Amino acid sequence: MTGEQKGTVLVTGGAGYIGSHTVVSLLEAGYGVVALNNFTNSVNSLKNESVALKRVEEITGKKVHFYRCDLLDKDAVERIFKAHRIDSVIHFAALKAVGESMTNPLLYYKNNMIGMINLLEVMDSLGIYKMVFSSSCTVYGEPERLPITEENPTGNVTNVYGRTKYFIEEMLKDAVRADPKWNIIALRYFNPVGAHKSGRIGEDPTKQFTNLMPYISQVAIGKKDVLTIFGNDYDTPDGTGVRDYVHVMDLASGHVAALHKLDKEHLGLKMYNLGTGKGISVMELIQTFERVNKVKIPYVIQERRAGDISSMFANATLAEKELGWKAVHSVDEMCEDFWRWQTMNPNGYKTEQANGHH
Repeated sequence: MTGEQKGTVLVTGGAGYIGSHTVVSLLEAGYGVVALNNFTNSVNSLKNESVALKRVEEITGKKVHFYRCDLLDKDAVERIFKAHRIDSVIHFAALKAVGESMTNPLLYYKNNMIGMINLLEVMDSLGIYKMVFSSSCTVYGEPERLPITEENPTGNVTNVYGRTKYFIEEMLKDAVRADPKWNIIALRYFNPVGAHKSGRIGEDPTKQFTNLMPYISQVAIGKKDVLTIFGNDYDTPDGTGVRDYVHVMDLASGHVAALHKLDKEHLGLKMYNLGTGKGISVMELIQTFERVNKVKIPYVIQERRAGDISSMFANATLAEKELGWKAVHSVDEMCEDFWRWQTMNPNGYKTEQANGHH
């Protein structure tokens, strides 16, 4: 199926971790893809190229139209829209480090909120109303009951990063109320891990590690001496925090399912959880990683981190019922796939920076 039949999607943050994996699924589903990135959170090899998206082209045998662009530059965004016939937008681009958001809140509010406003204004001016937005389970704050359904209250958020997602959700509600032409799905992801099974693309954090899986992996490969576990006195079966880890390729297929839904139906604004529905503790994830990949992960226990919550996992039945989507990859696969990416690319994408790509 050619891109023309399915239409063309603009993917903001397309060179990022979830973005690049989603572009693979979009291309395989027959969509044309235009990607933009400012490279705040992703590695950039050559001036106007993304190593990750070059590899996506290798994996799929299809072309990605790529632009280096910041959503804060509204004129540049408009030029990209005008250069292509864009039918819909998937909006990933955001700053996302929880800790950094607490020490530099204005940067987070400016980037995440104004970036979204610019995007919506340009879309509106060109009559493009279909969007899939990357939201997050952080909008729920510390949940009163588990598992978390889309009906759970939002807004009692524990960090600035999460508040930008919550504020954007509220802004989208107002935009849709004012103009019913909008057709938007906000996907509240739980904890994305793993990598494409080719081992060619994966998560390559450019900031200090905040995510558990890359941290475990860095310890396993010997780049870090020891894993720090923050808190082992939570009210959970083994005392460590419980999260709903979901394979990044499942998230990718969730975006394709959301786009299919918007192509068929007018929803206004609809929120869906994307998770497995199963909580996994930090300790369980470490032990699974050790068993599956036959490695040892030395760890130390420290105090809980401010703003961390004890336990969180999704009820994802709404996405199954209405989008026809379900997470299919196991925790074993998440660990195996991430380790394949890590061992095939011990320095992430950075090795290709010096000499360009092959």
